[in-house]
Amino acid sequence: MKQILMSAALVLVAGMAAADPATVAQTAKGATLVDAAGMTLYTFDKDSAGKSACNGPCAGNWPPLMAEAGDAAMGEWSVITREDGSAQWAYKGKPLYTWVKDAKPGDITGDGFLDGAWHVAQP
Repeated sequence: MKQILMSAALVLVAGMAAADPATVAQTAKGATLVDAAGMTLYTFDKDSAGKSACNGPCAGNWPPLMAEAGDAAMGEWSVITREDGSAQWAYKGKPLYTWVKDAKPGDITGDGFLDGAWHVAQP
């Protein structure tokens, strides 16, 4: 009986394992990270060491991929604390954002913006 309960507990814990905060989709740039709605995710060259440099009006145009309370790092994914105290997902230490001018999944209109400072996030 004890062994059955241990097995059931392991199945329950495995079922509760968090999924990655983004998935991979194909865009004109190849394999690209996208959010739950399929919108392209971007990185910003001015960010450094797990810290976002895109705050205030910048974050209005480049909405951060927000993390929920209790979300925790897993593998290449980490959670950073933004200037306003909110939490944001980062991939390989780089904070992730969407771009307000992308109209539909697969759009990559933000790639190369601001003299090349913005890039599609790729696995």
